[in-house]
Amino acid sequence: MFLARIVGTVVAAAKHATLGGCRLLLAQRLEAGGSLAAEPIVVVDWMGAASGATVLVSTDGDIARARLGNTTPVRMVVAALVDHVHAPAGAAGS
Repeated sequence: MFLARIVGTVVAAAKHATLGGCRLLLAQRLEAGGSLAAEPIVVVDWMGAASGATVLVSTDGDIARARLGNTTPVRMVVAALVDHVHAPAGAAGS
């Protein structure tokens, strides 16, 4: 899992059959200090994340398979909407 910021939406006219009704968002991983890192990724969202929201992204695919079936190609799923991150002094990246 990792923290990410929602930076946009993805619209697909045609997609895998298991993705019907799924909301696709563009997310960018967050570094320990809160800055955006790496390339954006596409995540599936059932939580209602808004643009600019900080989210917790699950990477193992179990959440997607439980909801969409074993044939889904989805791996990255918004698992939580983050209200606040507190990193005590001495934590990694602080």
